[in-house]
Parts: sequence; structure tokens; C-alpha cells
Amino acid sequence: MTSERVHTTSHAVEVAAPAGVVHGLISDPVRWPLFFPPNVHVERLEFDGVDERLRMWAVAGEQIRSWLSHRVLDAQARRITFRQERPQAPVRTMNGTWIVEEQGAERCRLTLLHDFTTHGDRAEDLAWVERAVDVNSRAELGNIRRFAKRWARLDELVLSFEDEIHVDGPAELVHDFLYRAQDWPESVPHVARVALSEDTPGVQRLAMDTRTADGAVHTTESVRVCFPHAGRIVYKQTTTPALMDAHTGEWSVVSDATGTTAVSQHSVVLREEAVEKILGPGATLADARTYVHKALSRNSRTTLTHAKHHAESAVHTL
Repeated sequence: MTSERVHTTSHAVEVAAPAGVVHGLISDPVRWPLFFPPNVHVERLEFDGVDERLRMWAVAGEQIRSWLSHRVLDAQARRITFRQERPQAPVRTMNGTWIVEEQGAERCRLTLLHDFTTHGDRAEDLAWVERAVDVNSRAELGNIRRFAKRWARLDELVLSFEDEIHVDGPAELVHDFLYRAQDWPESVPHVARVALSEDTPGVQRLAMDTRTADGAVHTTESVRVCFPHAGRIVYKQTTTPALMDAHTGEWSVVSDATGTTAVSQHSVVLREEAVEKILGPGATLADARTYVHKALSRNSRTTLTHAKHHAESAVHTL
């Protein structure tokens, strides 16, 4: 038996959206990085329609933390319970429940419960965990409320696309170029500055100054999770350009008999209230979709082209 006390928290919001819409948002954790500010990346490891295992990366305080989570989905009751497997210290156990309660055809109440223990029950650890749970819970519930009330227009607000390029060279060299983003200012024209840190192997923080087509420079900050053996780098921008509420993406490289296919994938939530401010009076969401698609695709294809040159040049000089 242990002496650690169980601590509980409860957070709730009223949402101007049907209960089914809200339950749908919390039932699809792979898309959480688009809608939940703290979430960086979610990998679904197992799912049979009820039981689910997830690998999650999220910002907690000033840290990027990762854990395995087991969830049980009760669609009829609109209730989801979860339990972290082998949480990172100082957390010893972390469990919780999402509850969606219908309050009419177009309204519901969303509650998020947590119960947790910490190793040794030290006051400083407890304060850190309580603060992280509170900040993340408020951010998650606030964003669900904000996006859910626009549920009828989410298809217009969310934009996903990808670009790919063929490389006559090994996937390892393409991935190496994409992984070493700190070197991009020397070779990628639209990248003016990069500051990269990797305190945990495979988890990078990236601050980047990017030149736009009109010569302006904007700064973005991202967290990148790298899977070198799978040829993947997934990322989330934690500081986005003004026209985007959220931006996630993935670089991936796959070898076949003809060489390597390098792919850049983007998913974006547009910031509707910024459209006319950025693009001018009368601009629409359709205009914003076109603008963002072109800008991101242009930069991605430029980066992929330089990754291609890096890989093919290295092969030619062997």
C-alpha cells in the first residue's frame, strides 16, 4: 500500500452545440492537436471501437511530456474514461472522465474530471501537477466550446493537403536534411533564422523566421516529434501566423524500387476573424483557404526540393 493521497479536479463548460457534435470532437483524439492547444501529437496504437490505446505528446508547463493512455468509449452515454499508463514523474497515477450532457437540441454541458497521485505527495509536485491540469483543462474545454459552436462551418475552417516529390536517392539522406532544420537558413531561401533545441531525444523545439513572397518576415514556433526509423517527423506550430488558429504537419519519406518519395502534409484551422484583416475587405474563407494552401505548399515544395538536392548530390559524389 502507498500513502499518496488521491487528488481530484473538475472543469466544465456550457457549449452552444449539439451533444453529439461535442462527443464527436473528444472521441477523435488523432485530431486533438488541431483543436486542443496543449496537444502536440497523438498516435492511435490500438482501437476496437470501445477500448483504445494512445501515445500522446503535449505541452505541460514549460515541458513537452509524453505518455500512453488507455481510453474506454461509451458512445451511448457520451462518456469517455481514460487512464495514463506509466505516467512521467512526478505523476504516479492519472485518470479521468469526459462527460457530455445534453441540454437541449443545440446545447450541452461538457465536464472533464481528473484524479491523480504524485510520488511522495510532495507539496511542490502537487502544485505543479494541479497547475498543469488546470491550465490544460481550461485550454481544452475553451477550444472545444469555441470550435463546437461553429460546427456547421468546420469543413470550411479546416484545410488539409499534401505535396510530394520523387528523389533519386536514399530515404535516410532526405530524412537527415529534414531533421537538421538548424541548417536550413544556409540552404532554404525562405528560411531566415532557425533556433532548435532537443533536450529529449527525438523531441525538438523549433523557432523559425520565414520570409513571405512579399518580403515580409514572420516568426513561428513549433514542437517536432521525430521517428527516424519510420522516416517521419510530425510537428505542431505553437505560435502560428495571424491567419491560422492551428497548424500541424508531417514530413515523411518512403523508399521503393524507384527511389524515395518525400511527402509534406499540412492540416490547418483558419482564424475566421482575421481573414478580412489580413486579406482585405470582402475576403472570404475560400480566399483564405487558397492563400494559405499556396503559401504553405510553396514553402514545403521548396524545402523538399532542397532535401532532394541534398540526397542526390551526396549519392553522386560517392
